[in-house]
Amino acid sequence: MNTHPIRTQLLPVVALFALTLASCSKDEAVAPTPLVPLTTAEQDMLRFMLEEEKLARDTYTALEAQWGTAVFTNIKASEQQHMDQVVRLLDRYGVAYTLLPAGVYADSSLQQLYDQFMVDGQVSELQALHIGATIEDLDIVDLQQRMDATANVDIDAVFAKLQCGSGNHLRSFVGVITTMGGTYTPQFLDTATYAAILAASNGSCGGA
Repeated sequence: MNTHPIRTQLLPVVALFALTLASCSKDEAVAPTPLVPLTTAEQDMLRFMLEEEKLARDTYTALEAQWGTAVFTNIKASEQQHMDQVVRLLDRYGVAYTLLPAGVYADSSLQQLYDQFMVDGQVSELQALHIGATIEDLDIVDLQQRMDATANVDIDAVFAKLQCGSGNHLRSFVGVITTMGGTYTPQFLDTATYAAILAASNGSCGGA
């Protein structure tokens, strides 16, 4: 008859572990891990990324109204989901924030971008699509810089989803630009990273 001395030795340990779990109260078993307070820099990065996702949504909404291009309709809805994910993170950590009206931003650099996009986006449909690609190009880089600057797992997880979504969006914009006979040159991504993103397949991105 075969014997399993290691398994025999483990049985009392397993039984004891089961008894220990049974003796725990329900509240103790599901108690959440305490949140690590965010630094000022981490709070600021969440507020900034909320506004940058809002910049994308607001811009695509305006360009959709101007040109009626389907890609703007589809991606503006996704940008609202991106905003919602950042808002949930802000609320989770109790970070105060303000959402200003469409086209208005607390960050002056984002305000300048939006104002310029509204001018350039009237030139042609192709130029409007270039603006979409530029926004996603910038978003991917900004998200990466902020992930590199934090060790907070919640921020990293959400920003990685948003970055995945922005990769999908960039491929969509570049695809339409190419179909229309145009080309897009990355403004913020390095050439190798840009090429890798274009070569990748679209992902589900955890709902982002």
